[in-house]
Amino acid sequence: MTRVKIGELRNGLSRYLTRVKGGETVTIYDRDTPIAEIVPLRPKPRTKKSNEERLASLERRGIIRRGKGDVREWFKHHKPIKIPGVSLVQDIIDERESGW
Repeated sequence: MTRVKIGELRNGLSRYLTRVKGGETVTIYDRDTPIAEIVPLRPKPRTKKSNEERLASLERRGIIRRGKGDVREWFKHHKPIKIPGVSLVQDIIDERESGW
């Protein structure tokens, strides 16, 4: 535990906060009376959400909209769209060769 007076704390706040990050407690004194302590925060426990919970949360916030069908079924009856004169693979190759 580190003891520090207010004026010293004001002049070296970064140094004392670094000590707190390292796990130390800093006690602050006003003349010879302790008035406060700076203590490290305990890390909050993280809960693991399932994929379904994450998707539901994103959907509630309006970030995503989930589909209603099976995409594999859709592809059985629909062919990918082809745009004449455009090749994604060739565009990627050209971009890599140009250095971008």
